[in-house]
Amino acid sequence: MKPFNNALEQLKKAAELVELNKNIWERIKKPDNVLQVSLPVKLDNGEWEVFEGYRVQYNNSRGPYKGGIRFHPKTDLNEVKALAFWMTIKCAVVGIPYGGAKGGITVDPKKLSVGELERLTRAFTQKLVGFIGSEKDIPAPDVNTNSQIMAWMADEYSKIKGYNVPGVVTGKPLEFGGSLGRNEATGLGGFFVFEQLAKRLKLNSKKTTVAIQGFGNVGCNLAVFLHRAGYKIVAVSDSQGGILNKNGEEMDPEEIMKAKKQKGQIDGCYCRGTVCDCLNFAKIDNEKLLQLPVDVLVPAALEGAIHEKNAGKVKAKIILEMANGGVTPGAEEKLNKKGITVVPDVLANAGGVVVSYFEWVQNLQNYYWTLEEVNEKLKKIMDEAFEEVWQKKEKYQTNLRMGAFALALERIERAMRVRGM
Repeated sequence: MKPFNNALEQLKKAAELVELNKNIWERIKKPDNVLQVSLPVKLDNGEWEVFEGYRVQYNNSRGPYKGGIRFHPKTDLNEVKALAFWMTIKCAVVGIPYGGAKGGITVDPKKLSVGELERLTRAFTQKLVGFIGSEKDIPAPDVNTNSQIMAWMADEYSKIKGYNVPGVVTGKPLEFGGSLGRNEATGLGGFFVFEQLAKRLKLNSKKTTVAIQGFGNVGCNLAVFLHRAGYKIVAVSDSQGGILNKNGEEMDPEEIMKAKKQKGQIDGCYCRGTVCDCLNFAKIDNEKLLQLPVDVLVPAALEGAIHEKNAGKVKAKIILEMANGGVTPGAEEKLNKKGITVVPDVLANAGGVVVSYFEWVQNLQNYYWTLEEVNEKLKKIMDEAFEEVWQKKEKYQTNLRMGAFALALERIERAMRVRGM
């Protein structure tokens, strides 16, 4: 099933649950605006290649459109529409004054040089100038994009406007109006949410095992925070494979990331500096990682990692969905029947957009906060969001995803009503 169909299936269930007004339902099941552009870029060898770019502005009833930009060879309009919808729900769940949007380019950025990436980014920004802005639509990093790409976007936009506009994007470098804490915000926000769940379920951190599929920025930061809190990381993987703890030995995610950066991949051995342990650790692929008998499974890569065909093999007790759309609706039905708790993406990974909101506010004020202030404000919002989602779950006697959607739809509906939409 395509991602946007999955999103609409979730929306339909939640709309029926909260008895959403029919007119609101008709309005919210379609995006406000869809932009598709061609991006001719001159490559280093002198040849030209034309890339496809997208920006979907889904709903802005609660504030400016907000959502990331991803560079990925499988990115298409259907995926971007789904992600824009989930951003609309996500911003409403955590109560920040944004609507939802998403963008992307169909490209494998690993095949481009730094210069080619910059030219592609600036070409895309030129096409977006009339559609984005600090009070209109604020992009941010997503899969395969980073603070440097955001800096190029903000710089190109500012050049075209003729004055400096750092607030047009978030996720920028600190030197260009970025916020402290933004890099680790998604992982830290997920950690705060999980800690609230752990309190509810009375989990013992020292006895709780965790496996993470998607050991990039989000997965690694989450693993670090969990590890520091005493949780036991037993397996991690990225697109090329992963590493499994066979015999209960210590696994420090920061050491794994150091080794990954040195070797370009996650090795089958666990290395601390020059000393490597190949006896207690083994290689594991992504599909087998999803089937491990752990307490907590974290899909933190791309959407659809857990689907109807493999959901029956999942043995974890809790799924912390750090990837957008990491669990398909059909898979979630099977997981619910097995009594597996799924913490949905629209709550679990919302820390990134929360600190993006903080960055935007700081840009508008031209006044910047300390890391302690950022993290303290992030914790407060994530803790409150979890509590409100849990209350909706209890009220409607449903799961956490439908609790989150119920909370979001009620907020979106109120905003649309008072605005006369």
